[in-house]
Amino acid sequence: MTSDRWEPTGFKTRVDDVLHRFVAEEADRFAAVDPLLAPVAEQVEASVADGKRLRAAFCYWGWRAVGQPDSDALVRAAAAMELVHAAAVVHDDLIDDSPLRHGRPTTHLALRGAVRGRPRRDAAARSLAMLVGDLLMALAGELFAASGLPAAYLARARPLWTVMARELIAGECLEILRTGAVPDTEASLKVIRYKTAKYTVEQPLLIGGSLAGAGTRLRDGLRAYGLPLGEAFQLRDDLLGLFGDPEVTGKANADDVRAHRPTALLAETWRLAGDGERERLRGLLGRRDPRGESLEEVREVMRGLGAPARIEDMIGARVEEALDALHELAVPPHADTALTALARSAALRPS
Repeated sequence: MTSDRWEPTGFKTRVDDVLHRFVAEEADRFAAVDPLLAPVAEQVEASVADGKRLRAAFCYWGWRAVGQPDSDALVRAAAAMELVHAAAVVHDDLIDDSPLRHGRPTTHLALRGAVRGRPRRDAAARSLAMLVGDLLMALAGELFAASGLPAAYLARARPLWTVMARELIAGECLEILRTGAVPDTEASLKVIRYKTAKYTVEQPLLIGGSLAGAGTRLRDGLRAYGLPLGEAFQLRDDLLGLFGDPEVTGKANADDVRAHRPTALLAETWRLAGDGERERLRGLLGRRDPRGESLEEVREVMRGLGAPARIEDMIGARVEEALDALHELAVPPHADTALTALARSAALRPS
């Protein structure tokens, strides 16, 4: 993709080529240390096998919004955003004890085979997964630094890496600390803002813009577009997590209910519920239910209260806010078109 026309498939192919080549080389170097490391190296590679590459796309269009031309070096730097995401996913699945990602066993489950017959197998596999996530985050920094962009460009964006890591980890910590607490919509929105919204849209945009030398006004505008859109992205994810088809989402849809996570969907359900419905929810949340009966009961309560529709309204309002902010910016027409399309694809995903 070297023209101004936004071609998502072509862009994804470019990012995939960068990621797969870079991670394969790094996994080979890792496995060369000792043959025992081969299964761990395989999971490092598996972590980047799938994905829509939205974070790389937002970084790329943050760059193009400043007026910069297409750049292979920038695509390499943008691909580093996907390694940050891969690291976050491995850690998040580990924290949440999620069984599936992209329809396959999550890293901590896949690595059980590497420690089969060993003492405390599950704990050992979880430890290996934690280290896979750590390695992926380190590789993200290496790919970014070695992208081929001028050192002065990289220096403009480097402080944002610290901000991105701090806010992402703060969001994960907040989710852990809020899990099982009385549901609260504002608290849940704060969790998704820091855990997902910022590193999914806002920070990649700002990093791309800063690499390109964006001024204060444009950076402020990118924030005004990116933050509500990132929240809309995660609100959609919450809906898909409970009401989506696992064959499409690739994730188990009982996770949020089983873990009593602080999702905005649950918080809005709680806010709308009366005493009887709250009592019913208390008996359902956090239950391990292999037959899925409690999951369907929770869905029934949510539908009856209109909570999914309320989340849809929140998504729509945030997308509208993001697009209003975008259209107030004096970005090149091709960047406006691409960022408009990305807003819709991020917030309106198949179930």
